[in-house]
Amino acid sequence: MTTELEKHYNKFCEDKRLTRRHGQVEYITSMKYIHEYLGDDRTKKILDVGAGTGRYSVALAQEGYDVTAVELVKYNLGILKTKKSTVKAYQGNALDLSRFADNSFDLTLVFGPMYHLYTKEDKQTALQEAKRVTKTGGIILVAYIMNEYSVITHGFKGNNIKECLKNGKLSETFHSISTEEDLYDYVRIEDIDELNEQVGLERIKLIAADGAANYMRPVLNAMDEETFSLFVQYHLSTCERKDLLGASAHTVDILRKG
Repeated sequence: MTTELEKHYNKFCEDKRLTRRHGQVEYITSMKYIHEYLGDDRTKKILDVGAGTGRYSVALAQEGYDVTAVELVKYNLGILKTKKSTVKAYQGNALDLSRFADNSFDLTLVFGPMYHLYTKEDKQTALQEAKRVTKTGGIILVAYIMNEYSVITHGFKGNNIKECLKNGKLSETFHSISTEEDLYDYVRIEDIDELNEQVGLERIKLIAADGAANYMRPVLNAMDEETFSLFVQYHLSTCERKDLLGASAHTVDILRKG
C-alpha cells in the first residue's frame, strides 16, 4: 500500500528543490557546517538517513568520502541510484537502522526524517538510532521544520489560520498539531531541546539553515547574481543568531555523541 508520504514524493520534485534559490541557501549553509565538522579527513564515514534523491550524499561521495545513504521512498531512491555515484544506497526507515552496527559512522545526517515523524516517541527513536550508529565523539546533524514558519505562511499568509484553530491543527498557543495526512510536522526550539535531553545528546550549536529565504522566494528569484550572493553572505553571517533561529523555515541541530 502506498503511503501518503510516498504519494507526495512521487509527485514532488525533491531533486530540484535544493537547486532553486531558497533551496540553494539551505544547501550552501548545510554543506558549510557539514564540512566544518568533517575537516579534511576523507577517510571519515558518513551516513545520510532520509537521503532523498542524494543531493548531499552524492556531492559528498564525489568529494571522496565513504557515504552510505538510507531512503524510505523507492522513487527517491531510484533517482539517487541513477546518479551512478559511489554512494551505498539502501531502502530503509530512520526508525530502524539495524542493518548498521553500533559506532559505525563518523558523521550522521538526519535531514528529512524529522519532518515526517509525528510523535515524540518516533522522533526519539530516530534520534536514538542515529546516536547508536554514530561513533563516540562523532557528529550528528538533524534538520527540523520550524513551527512559526508554518503558522506565518500557511496560517496567516495562506489565510487558513481560523480554520486551523477551529479544526485542532493549531493549539491555543499556536503550536502546530500534525498527523500523517498533513505530511509535515513542525517544532519549536523547546521541542528540540526536550528530544536531545531524552536521548542524551550534547548540542554543539543550532543553526538556521535558510533563515528568511523561504519567506521571500519571489524576491530571491528576482535578484541579480551579485545581490543573491550578498544575501547568502548575510545569511551565513546571521544563521547562528539566537534571536533569529525560531523564525527560520529550517534549522539544523548539530550534536556530538559523548
